[in-house]
Amino acid sequence: QVPLVESGGGLVQAGGSLRLSCAASGRTFSSYGMGWFRQAPGKEREFVAAIRWSVGSTYYADSVKGRFTISGDGPRNAVYLQMNLLKPVDRAVYYCAADLQASSVLGFPAGYGLWGQGTQVSVVS
Repeated sequence: QVPLVESGGGLVQAGGSLRLSCAASGRTFSSYGMGWFRQAPGKEREFVAAIRWSVGSTYYADSVKGRFTISGDGPRNAVYLQMNLLKPVDRAVYYCAADLQASSVLGFPAGYGLWGQGTQVSVVS
């Protein structure tokens, strides 16, 4: 059973918006924070945004700053990604992930212990 389930992906025109959601599925766990990554065809998985529950800090890749907003609910292990002003380069499969060990490397996949199966985001010009 996949521990995290993403939803909200789809096809949108450039300049449009999408809101991704991610929630724990079945498994009970505690996380220190959660994050979003994305992977485009032929490219490595890259960091998009993360949130640390204890201090409410948020972190963003430079490529999405000012356009994307991460939020979430720590006790429920739920995280959201509001994506505005989408561009064709944002097209990718988006994955949510949970930090189970207070990782110091939130910008890298190795900092996360649980992953979702991904949701496709497509942006057409």
